[in-house]
Amino acid sequence: MHYVCPACESENKLDLTFPVEEYVCQTCSHLIDATGNKQIKHLKVPTENVVLDVGQKGKIKGVEYTVVAIVVKKYGNSIFWREYSLKDSKGNDAFLSESDGHWVFLIPIHPDDFKSKNSKLPTYAGRTYRWYENSQCSIDAAAGFFDEHLDFSIATYKEYVNGTRMISQEKTSKKSQYFYGEHISKYEVKRAFKIAHLPYYTGIGIVQPYYFDTRQALNIFCVAALMICLLQLYVYTSRTNETVFEQSINFTDVKDKELVSKSFTLSGGSAPLKVNAFSAVDNSWANVQLSLVNESTNEVVYTSKDIEQYHGYEDGESWSEGNQSEDFNLCGVTSGQYHFLISAEKDGTLPSFSGLMSPDSKVTVSRDRSGIIGITDLLSGQTTTFTDGKILEKDSSEVARLAKTSFGTQKLDSLINAEALRLTSDPISSNTYVQLKATWLPVSFWNFGFILFIMVALFVAMWIGKHFFNVNKWKNSSNTPYTTS
Repeated sequence: MHYVCPACESENKLDLTFPVEEYVCQTCSHLIDATGNKQIKHLKVPTENVVLDVGQKGKIKGVEYTVVAIVVKKYGNSIFWREYSLKDSKGNDAFLSESDGHWVFLIPIHPDDFKSKNSKLPTYAGRTYRWYENSQCSIDAAAGFFDEHLDFSIATYKEYVNGTRMISQEKTSKKSQYFYGEHISKYEVKRAFKIAHLPYYTGIGIVQPYYFDTRQALNIFCVAALMICLLQLYVYTSRTNETVFEQSINFTDVKDKELVSKSFTLSGGSAPLKVNAFSAVDNSWANVQLSLVNESTNEVVYTSKDIEQYHGYEDGESWSEGNQSEDFNLCGVTSGQYHFLISAEKDGTLPSFSGLMSPDSKVTVSRDRSGIIGITDLLSGQTTTFTDGKILEKDSSEVARLAKTSFGTQKLDSLINAEALRLTSDPISSNTYVQLKATWLPVSFWNFGFILFIMVALFVAMWIGKHFFNVNKWKNSSNTPYTTS
């Protein structure tokens, strides 16, 4: 349609399919009576937070609409909201209402469809709505084309809410209208009309949905919990504790080097590998360094464990602490082929002893913890020391020759090491090995329970959050269903 403004003689064009009663000139902002082609009054131009233009097209719920008019309404002196009048190709009406960045899509409904047996709890389409509040407003600014005369008198709005739906009754001195509205996200409006920017929303809108769909979340959590339970049941019934490695390692065999264990295979789901380490420590300590090597990926998991046990008497009472056995877990071990790299050390190095006498009773041998060997000539009573057995074997002194002759062997080092274990009274020295045992456990129930706890906690937090969300949504209503302090 084509209209020439009688005030400024500018053209106003728009492809419309309905009869126009009034329009606002796009150039001079005068309200024009289209039938009499005369100016009525000058209007304020809608500008603040107005994001749609008259004539702009967009598709909502599969229907293409044209923006035919924009009206800014005012409540009190500082509260404003914007209403965009829409028309489809058949001339049907629809409206987009935006307040503080929250959008509602509305369509007119017949008053008889809105049943009101209870003035505060009427029904529409099988849903019960709760009266929210009454408000009075007037037109502050306007633009576009109108199929009826604008009413600048005070209008009363009565709003009823059910979740993300609402019924709005607009009542003026001339007529009363009802509208059914649903929340529409600003992103949907942005896509529908291809808008670059939209107003940021503040506060909670009257039909704004909660941030999470608690019913859908409950269904997801229930399905996830059921699947986790079935998986846990399968893994638990298909697996038992399985000893995959067991070996005693002499400290002398791993001194300054690592022992490579035999390979072993783990089959099944990811689970903890429990390792037990035992050493006969007595007022001493031992340490085990263990590396689990995945032979397919060469991934290495390293751990170290101290084994300590001490005891004694103090103030007439005995005390003890530590243990000769320690357990630790390598968590989340997957199936595959593995082996261990093992090294270990202990408090003290060699068994100490004294009083090893030769068969001819001419010499005695002793050794301290540091490995120093003492040879005593019983005839002269003199003692000569050597740093270790190998040096003693190579020594050509008189006392060394006497020892070799008295014991009848050149291999004194081997003899001393063998006899030391028999003669030693030192508990530290007599501890010669560490025993390792690795057991692959079933999947831990701790992880299973923790996941279920997290899901329950999340749902409870969402439910509590929804309660406070609704309390804040209804805090401006005089008919709130929530207790207020």
